Amino acid sequence: MFRSPARRPEPDAIEVIIGPRATFTGALRNDTSIRVDGVVEEGYLETPANIILTETAQVHGELRCRTVSIRGRFTGTIHADRAELLSGCHVGGALYVNSFLLDEGALFDGELHMLDAAESSPAPAAPEPS
Repeated sequence: MFRSPARRPEPDAIEVIIGPRATFTGALRNDTSIRVDGVVEEGYLETPANIILTETAQVHGELRCRTVSIRGRFTGTIHADRAELLSGCHVGGALYVNSFLLDEGALFDGELHMLDAAESSPAPAAPEPS
């Protein structure tokens, strides 16, 4: 008769994984962290949490998140509070961030736009629960 509301997962919980043998095309919005091990072609990934691109990830598109950590390959546009380009990654495109880390051994060929708090866009809204 009375249902308790569904518990929402913690934002740092990884509930979406694009596996190493998967290819994704399209838009993905989620309220928890996203990990990509596979290929994203012409994709749009959005979350108020984190996006992790592992060593095997190959992503072309747009990312909107709190923090993005990249070890694989990325081409496109990133809007994030923090971008971490880690050793072994290849990144090309435009980054719009408040905080930036470029690890030794990371390759970056693109535009870096450092924003201050007044310029930064608000964090993306979490999708409404169904």
